[in-house]
Amino acid sequence: MHPAFSVIFLTTLIGAGQGLFIALFLTESLGILGMAPTQNGNFLALGTLASLILLGLGLIASFFHLGRPERAWRTATKWRTSWLSREVIVLPAFMGVVFLYGLAHWLDFNPTLFTLPGDRAVLVTVALGTVGTLLALALFVSTAMIYAAVKFLQEWHSPLTVVNYTLLGAASGFTLATAYAAWSGAQLLHVLASTAIALTLLGLVTRIASLIRNARIKPKSTLQTAIGIKHPRIVQKSQGFMGGSFNTREFFHHKSEGFVRAVKWIFLIAAFAIPTILLAVSLLMTVDPTNVLIAAALIQYLGLVAERWFFFAQANHPQNLYYQSVA
Repeated sequence: MHPAFSVIFLTTLIGAGQGLFIALFLTESLGILGMAPTQNGNFLALGTLASLILLGLGLIASFFHLGRPERAWRTATKWRTSWLSREVIVLPAFMGVVFLYGLAHWLDFNPTLFTLPGDRAVLVTVALGTVGTLLALALFVSTAMIYAAVKFLQEWHSPLTVVNYTLLGAASGFTLATAYAAWSGAQLLHVLASTAIALTLLGLVTRIASLIRNARIKPKSTLQTAIGIKHPRIVQKSQGFMGGSFNTREFFHHKSEGFVRAVKWIFLIAAFAIPTILLAVSLLMTVDPTNVLIAAALIQYLGLVAERWFFFAQANHPQNLYYQSVA
């Protein structure tokens, strides 16, 4: 498939925003449970603002691949059958909850909603954070299922697509949260960096699993089945016309096999290897690790942009049996 950069930025930006919000709510939860230092409202509010900015940038990017942006609202009407419709509904709902969560911390408005058995108070921000986390997970699933539900694109049609979207978004968000915590002076380096490393390595394992799976795929459609001829050797001499078309532009990336292989190694190194090393180094540093962690977050995001380009480029549309080859 042809990788559209608007979709690449949409999925990577909102994924990082989702992961960042989950990381922030985790720090608040651990503070309440006494398992990590309690953070003040300004730390959580400013972090939530960063999450909203990432989500907003992703939303803006989404409009660049719409033929008629003014009709975008209509996509929400097919929520019963369309994962795209569900994404369109869940994304603004998630952004709304994230906004309320950050606003509550900014205004220091955090009364008790109700009390659980054992005299455990449920605060407003805890309720909002829980709902936000559930919406973030629903958004990961909705976004990934837009692609995983396409049965004729065998590279996408796998549970690993959903797993990878979730893990890679969470990993980038936690790496960013680690850099933010170091920059703000919050005593959360070990908790966030360790979680970011675990998510990054787990994402590496599942992404390699998807690469191995896709390399072993046996196409359901071949030149023989496409034209109904069983001869073992069929060579295409022409695609039937000289000019380009929607088919030749949108369903193939027009890059060499060498280029695609290079992108694969770039994203494996940039999205996984380098961030893991930098995160691990930050845990051993005796000086301020902020710059190292900022570099880790930036390199990982660029690596995920390459990963998402590869994800789209690797999907082989059956129509390419005819239109991919030009005499």
